[in-house]
Amino acid sequence: MDESARVELEQPRFEHGHFLLIAGLGGRFTQQSTQGIPELWEKFIPHLGRIPGQKDEVTYGVCCNFDGKGGFDYIAGVEISKLDDLPETYRWVEVQPQRYAVFEHKGPLSALPETFRYIFDTWLPHSGHQAQDAPEFERYSEDFNPKRHTGKLEIWLPIKA
Repeated sequence: MDESARVELEQPRFEHGHFLLIAGLGGRFTQQSTQGIPELWEKFIPHLGRIPGQKDEVTYGVCCNFDGKGGFDYIAGVEISKLDDLPETYRWVEVQPQRYAVFEHKGPLSALPETFRYIFDTWLPHSGHQAQDAPEFERYSEDFNPKRHTGKLEIWLPIKA
C-alpha cells in the first residue's frame, strides 16, 4: 500500500441538514469514470452567477440516483431558490432534510477519491452508523480555490438516524 496515498480524517461532526434545491450541470458516472467529474466542473464554472435563482457563491457536488451497481448521477451546482426560470440546460436535485456525518477534506482535490475511500471503507464500517439511501454531497465554501488551497471542502454523508 502506498503510504503517501493514506488518508487520515478528523472525526466527523453530525448535523441535521436543511432542504436544498441544487441546480447545475450533471452527468452519469461510475467508480471507474469519476475522472470525468473535474471536466464537468470546468464546464460549470463559467455558469456561476448566471443561474436563475442562484442563492449565493457556495457550490455543491451532489451524488444521487445510485443504481446499486456503482452508477450514479453527479451534479456540479449551486443552491437555487426556485425552479420556475431554470433553463433545460441545467439538471437539478432536491436534497431533503436529514442527518449527516460531515467530514472536512484537507489537501488537493486530486486526493478526494482517497478521502471517499477512507470514509466508506474504513470509517463507515467501524462507526456504528449506516449510510442512508439519499443524495450525498461535497460542499465548497464561497472562498474555495483549489489552486491556492483556500476555503473549505466538506463531504456530507447521509446516515440513518
